[in-house]
Amino acid sequence: MRIESKVVGRYLVVKVLEPRLGADRAVNFKEAMWKFVDQGQKSLVLDLSSVEFIDSTGLGAILSVLKRMGTDGELLVSGASDAVDSMFKLTRMNRIFRMFSTVDDAISAPV
Repeated sequence: MRIESKVVGRYLVVKVLEPRLGADRAVNFKEAMWKFVDQGQKSLVLDLSSVEFIDSTGLGAILSVLKRMGTDGELLVSGASDAVDSMFKLTRMNRIFRMFSTVDDAISAPV
């Protein structure tokens, strides 16, 4: 799983550099994200702007990161393509995650 991360203000921005976040990559994604959480990161922005496809396993992996963060964590999602956004809406995950068009929008959103 190729990802890159950088600190922007109080957020750790994690960009997925893969075109697909499906069953074949979900476990590696989850493990990489859990490392950030286990290191104490409580405010994450997940940048999905390079992801063209996501399936239920990929969505489940993102949800598992949120659960691992606990109630004091914040996971914002940004950059979802139309196809990825449709999956969030179809599964109603858009009601669980705050979704933003860009990383900048996510970072500047009121808490």
